[in-house]
Amino acid sequence: MSPFPRPKAESWQSRLWRWGFNLFPAYRGTGGRVVYIAPDWREVHVALPLSWRTRNYVGTLFGGSMYGAIDPIYMLMLIHNLGPGYVVWDKAATIRFRKPGRTTLYARFVLSEDELQTIRRLACELPSLDRVYPVELVDRLGVVYASFEKTLYVRKAKKE
Repeated sequence: MSPFPRPKAESWQSRLWRWGFNLFPAYRGTGGRVVYIAPDWREVHVALPLSWRTRNYVGTLFGGSMYGAIDPIYMLMLIHNLGPGYVVWDKAATIRFRKPGRTTLYARFVLSEDELQTIRRLACELPSLDRVYPVELVDRLGVVYASFEKTLYVRKAKKE
């Protein structure tokens, strides 16, 4: 059970995306699970349980699983919200491991309408832009175990 409230019920389309995402082998291998996708793709929740698949040599959550569970989310959210008129790529990430993970951890990803309008405006003015999004993996009580900064590259798609 995620510690984050769900602002909207999932639609059948977002539920289908969630199921497909969790079955996709590259994401499934991280051990992470998408547990919620808002119908408008403006909010996504992820859970990363401690299990035999995500446990490292010393019995805590493997750092690669931590990063892998959060890695593609903002890129997919931007792709769904901006549409085919934009190119979106992951560009960089920084990770700060704060505590060893010994329980299920959760992440919440949110895109505001203001952020999407800013991207659209800047993409018309600049050849490309980078946007930085913070993400934290927390336990049920909100204690932070890892902090990430994801840098995404965005530009208008070239018309052919």
